[in-house]
Amino acid sequence: MGVTDPAGPVMDRDEVDRALARLGAEHEAIETSLLALQDHAGRRLLEGAELTGVTKERWTAADASITLLWAYFDAYTDALRSARDIRSRRRWSSRDDLVELTELLRGESVTVAGSTTATANATTLQGGSSKLSEQFSLVTLVDRMNELYATSLDMVVAADAVWSALPARIDLLAAELQRTRQLAHSVGVRPGEHPAGDDLERITRTLTHLRVEVVSDPLAYWLPTRGSSAPGGGKPDTTVYDREARALEDVRREIDAVLTVRQDSEQRLVKLRDVLSRADRTLAEARTARGEVLAKIAATEVPVVSGPPTVLQEQLAAAAEYRRHAQWHRLSPLLESLEQKAEDELLRARESLTAVTAPLAVRAELRGRLDAYKAKVARHGLAEDPFLIERYDAARRMLWSAPCDLRVAGQAVLRYQQAAAELLGGRVPGPRGPEDRGGPRS
Repeated sequence: MGVTDPAGPVMDRDEVDRALARLGAEHEAIETSLLALQDHAGRRLLEGAELTGVTKERWTAADASITLLWAYFDAYTDALRSARDIRSRRRWSSRDDLVELTELLRGESVTVAGSTTATANATTLQGGSSKLSEQFSLVTLVDRMNELYATSLDMVVAADAVWSALPARIDLLAAELQRTRQLAHSVGVRPGEHPAGDDLERITRTLTHLRVEVVSDPLAYWLPTRGSSAPGGGKPDTTVYDREARALEDVRREIDAVLTVRQDSEQRLVKLRDVLSRADRTLAEARTARGEVLAKIAATEVPVVSGPPTVLQEQLAAAAEYRRHAQWHRLSPLLESLEQKAEDELLRARESLTAVTAPLAVRAELRGRLDAYKAKVARHGLAEDPFLIERYDAARRMLWSAPCDLRVAGQAVLRYQQAAAELLGGRVPGPRGPEDRGGPRS
């Protein structure tokens, strides 16, 4: 929409003709813009919608502005028609005609009679005027129409942009939400029983409320672009929608995890039973080994072996019960916890067996070392040496007697080693005794 030239002295014929041509072009542009605004989809929606909040307030003002715009345009059309009529009276306009045309084209000669309510409601651009009529020059009138048109179009475009973007996206998300709810219900994810079920209920309430608000008050979800003077400069505010979309995606991942549990739960339960059974057998072996150590090894502190934890068996039974009743949402976290606890229990059982059988391992090592040195002595033809036989028999009696004192037996083995080394003509480095290897001490 254009802007006319400022006022000036009495116009000549050429100035009048140029002004009329310019005003005619402006008239066509204004008419095109007003018709486009009248037919704008957003304006039609605003007229038929039950508005609330800021949108209702701004539409009341915008609707009054549009009404006033047409009144201004009609006055502008009448003034332009009158000017054309005066100019068409004669080919060469008289001075009186030129004075009249100058007053009409540049002076405040346009009277706009309008509704008091429309003028009062048409935003602060009208200065809150409640006059029954106002005087304008054509320049001022065009400026006024430009202002009213820009603010009205900005409001209409913003509302239409929100309505075009958010309701459709909310409906798509709501459809996805409904499918997710059905899937969640099939695997036992329900409100009050699983956090994801509660999240679905909250998302449903939020989306329902969001859609109602967006439809009735779209401008509450509009973010204008700072510094932009173009009508409709900005974008829809999708903060709430985006947050709920992310929350729904989180719920879907949780349900996928539950579905995975449903598919492989039997295999995981079998593996759990196997791990716990291995742990129980290892603990039973450790208890048996402890009795053997206490009977065969003297002066040794043997750690106590605890029994299998009954709580794991109870939880395993609960997991099997959940599976039988298709309570996948309860089974999922329980299986994850049980799998870690079962591995920890098997590790604890193995560590108990290792700790309990350590003295027997030390005795076995000493026996092996004694026999190894005996074989070495025999290869050198010293198997019948009385001194070595005496030392060997002493060590062997200690190692094959029960209970066996590992510290004394280790010293006997060392003495046999040293005696063998001396007879073989060279010093054999004395191996560490059981006390140096972290074995039991008296």
